[in-house]
Amino acid sequence: MTKKSIGYMLIPFLTLLLTSCGDNSVSVVAQLMIEKEGSPRVIAHRGANEWYNESTITAYQIAAESGVDSLEIDLRMTRDGELIAMHDETIDRTTNGKGRVSDYTLKEIKTFRTLESNHSKVVTEEIPTLKEIIETFRDSQSYYIETRLVNGELAMEEKLIQLLEKYQLLEKNLVTIQSFSEESLLKIKELAPHTELALLFRKGSFSLEKASKVDFPIIGIESTDVTQKIVNELHKKGKEVHVYFIDRQTQKEEQERVMEYQVDGYFTDYIHFTKEILAI
Repeated sequence: MTKKSIGYMLIPFLTLLLTSCGDNSVSVVAQLMIEKEGSPRVIAHRGANEWYNESTITAYQIAAESGVDSLEIDLRMTRDGELIAMHDETIDRTTNGKGRVSDYTLKEIKTFRTLESNHSKVVTEEIPTLKEIIETFRDSQSYYIETRLVNGELAMEEKLIQLLEKYQLLEKNLVTIQSFSEESLLKIKELAPHTELALLFRKGSFSLEKASKVDFPIIGIESTDVTQKIVNELHKKGKEVHVYFIDRQTQKEEQERVMEYQVDGYFTDYIHFTKEILAI
């Protein structure tokens, strides 16, 4: 359970206590409790992808320099079992290559380059491994890592935990692990019981009943599925609500909308904008 979620769990108790005492400032006290626990998390979605090739060392460096709370890293596994930073199942969209990540060895993956147009100049950078990202930042950053099944099977969890333990990131509480796969999160919990875990729900598939019952302290929801009722109910259960956005054209508007609901985290593609609206 997160520190902020403990704060939310105390709010109903404070409300009852102050009401019985005739205090009319319950909402103010509740708000102060939330604020004391800290501002919402600003999570750099695939690094500072607004300015540089997503999921690259440079993108993560720019995000770190921008003062985000966590670096979000999507994991894929190569044919020879190495963990790399890549959102898609294939390398087609973001690199000069084609094909599924799982069909390539790491050596083969390293022959491709990420692509982006930056001021009419083609910028290229290799696809990084998770190890290379961690060795760049060590314990100077927090990491928000997404796991997934590999060809429908649990495959990356043990390797991931071994790597995080090697760099002592778990014992320093610098890692949150998220997944759409409940099976993957349960495996992580078995391997590293005290790791902060977040269950993701795909757009249109959110279930408040399930989110309320699962034993994970953070719930990740696509922005258009977020309502005030959902946030309130999950806060009552001691859970944080972290919001992701799949439409960049409406993302800023959606960030401002969900901000009114006091969500706890933003997977942002617009770091400066998010920090500006949150006044942090």
